[in-house]
Amino acid sequence: MAVYRRNNQLNNPPLPVDIVLGPEWWHKHAGISFDRDFFFHPARRVEDERRMEQVLYEKWGRFGVGTYRGQQRPEVGAVHLAAGFLISEMLGCEVRYTENLPPQVVPANEPELRVDPDRAFSSNAFSDFRKLVEGLQGKYGQVCGDVNWAGILNVALDLRGQDVFVDMFDAPHAVETGFAQISQVIEKFVRVVQGATGTSSISVNRNVRHFDRPVFLHSECSHTMISARDYKKFLMPFDVAWSRRHRPFGIHYCGPDPHRYAPVFAELPHLDFLDVGWGGDLAVLRRFLPDTFLNIRLGPVEIVEQSADQIRQTITELVTQSGNPYLTGVCCINMDDRVTDEQVTAIFQTVDELRRHYQGPNGPDTEP
Repeated sequence: MAVYRRNNQLNNPPLPVDIVLGPEWWHKHAGISFDRDFFFHPARRVEDERRMEQVLYEKWGRFGVGTYRGQQRPEVGAVHLAAGFLISEMLGCEVRYTENLPPQVVPANEPELRVDPDRAFSSNAFSDFRKLVEGLQGKYGQVCGDVNWAGILNVALDLRGQDVFVDMFDAPHAVETGFAQISQVIEKFVRVVQGATGTSSISVNRNVRHFDRPVFLHSECSHTMISARDYKKFLMPFDVAWSRRHRPFGIHYCGPDPHRYAPVFAELPHLDFLDVGWGGDLAVLRRFLPDTFLNIRLGPVEIVEQSADQIRQTITELVTQSGNPYLTGVCCINMDDRVTDEQVTAIFQTVDELRRHYQGPNGPDTEP
């Protein structure tokens, strides 16, 4: 019988799985509107999250989703979406809210990357968020959930636009200063949210809800646009520091080339969780990161063209490449209104079958 290593920071069951349906899907199938009140009005927060849980339970409750159906849960953030916008709005970016799309951040195209961390927490956006939290706490006596806090380079692009890449060559010290200021805002914001709710990153990837401890999950969506050398110079120092201060520490990398970073990610003091973007080479990542939980992200665009058998084959191949059911998860994030119930069911069914395969009649052997 195979013996599987585990990450003692996570203490997760084998092959956790979760999904996130996009705003287009929710608007079409549940009539939910993603205007600003969805994110900031206390009553809407509770009611819309309750409706989402109920819809998920009715369709896929047999797979363990929708467990909070019927409950009035004071979620401070949209834990059934994947959208990072609030930090950018706190720092002065315009955010456009629409009925059937996630909040759209309009790049500010600032003349330089300069951030006042204190000003972010006196902004109207943070004031509105604080009022939401206080309103929920006043009515329910507690709050739960969290808010997607994006990531350093993601936010820098919202503020400075693509000129931030030119700045890396022409004004590297200014970039380092700006990144440090953004990191201060992020860390303080996460401390505020996690201090109130106990979690920090469900809104980044729902699969982290299956762990005993909250994962500090740094979104590095835009790192597919830079070299590993530039990551090491400008951004790795923050991941090094955060991985020491915040365990479990994770990186959300939704680009198609996370394996390009495998050697440098292996240099981090700790990397407990890695979101592996669609197209990522699981075998390469596992070779460099033997103790990291690799969260397989299925392609939300590709999956709508696949049959149930193709979905089953894809998941099985990727899980096999990762090589350890206790250090592997499966998700598909931001599926739009074209995805069918049968395709989503195929995700859950396949993972359920793989769990039974790995556990066997006596269960798998594991080691710390």
